[in-house]
Amino acid sequence: MTAETVLTNARLVLPEAEMEGTLVLRDGRIAEIQPGRAHHASALDCEGDILIPGVVDVHTDNLERQVQPRANARWPSRSAFIAHDAQCAAAGVTTVLDALCLGDLGFDQGRDQTFHDGVRDLTALHGQPFMKAEHLLHLRCELPARDMPGLLEGVADHPLVAMVSLMDHSPGVGQYRDLARYRAMRIKQTRMTDAEVEVRILKLQAQRAELRERQRRLVIDRFAGRGIPLASHDDEDAAEVRRNAEDGIRVSEFPVTMEAAIEAARIGVGVIAGSPNIVRGGSHSGNVAAMDLVRAGAVHVLASDYVPPALIEAAFLIAPDIGLPAAIATITRAPAAMCNLNDRGRLEAGLRADLVRVTRHGTMPVVRQVWRAGERVI
Repeated sequence: MTAETVLTNARLVLPEAEMEGTLVLRDGRIAEIQPGRAHHASALDCEGDILIPGVVDVHTDNLERQVQPRANARWPSRSAFIAHDAQCAAAGVTTVLDALCLGDLGFDQGRDQTFHDGVRDLTALHGQPFMKAEHLLHLRCELPARDMPGLLEGVADHPLVAMVSLMDHSPGVGQYRDLARYRAMRIKQTRMTDAEVEVRILKLQAQRAELRERQRRLVIDRFAGRGIPLASHDDEDAAEVRRNAEDGIRVSEFPVTMEAAIEAARIGVGVIAGSPNIVRGGSHSGNVAAMDLVRAGAVHVLASDYVPPALIEAAFLIAPDIGLPAAIATITRAPAAMCNLNDRGRLEAGLRADLVRVTRHGTMPVVRQVWRAGERVI
């Protein structure tokens, strides 16, 4: 990067307002924010496009999609990671928490390998000058999985852990509380018969009864007092949210009902919703619509879940309801604050110069340019 970069004739989305103005970047930081146009010969004319902070994604499974682009095709992990990095940056994501699953309930072959490879690759690639986004770890702990504790012990003290979520993908609860829907999904995904799936369901429910509470406590105790946010996954009701909050779990990730999300917001628990849910107009698994949660004031953060470009698109879709600065905050300021990343997430002098230039094609926001720490990466 040059010592100073000037971006002018831009519509700046500030924390509380929008402004026609100019940004001056210096030494990787936002040095100045000025109203109006600059007339330096070297200034980059943004042609009236929108400038927002770099997007912070607290949960993406996009790496898994690169590792297994088809069900029976596994891609070399390092190559998949670099492709994943480029896709994140092209979507305006400058900080990404790669969500890696710890524990296998028997339906996701290769998941443990993806976890081991992902941690190894992230460790090796973090800080490399060719990487476009900053990658951190989001540990997704499958509470009823027998192999979860051993996997956790190997990574719990990794310095790049930025979030830990407690999941339960057992049949009959959370995302899979509709057992008829669960059976149909598993039969479609596998070559198992109806009877074989039924046997597996009974086995998983027994395993849950044996392990879930013991391993939930293990995860909570392992991260107590470390300043790493704990999230619960797929909360179903208000009582579950309150119990989690009492145990120090202060984030509700992808609540599956309006009741759970409303209660989380009421008691000051951060709520994460999936941006694909908004872009698609509803949940792919039959749960509450994220747009309804936004209109109820029960969403603080949007995550890409499995489609990084959905983040900016979703923010612009909710902007008519809550205003553009508040909408952009759900993918920038709020997730940065949730993860204690206090040096980014806002257009503010002194913060890291992570920026996204967005234009519109009709109503569709399109990413044109991206800077991370003042260096253009897209």
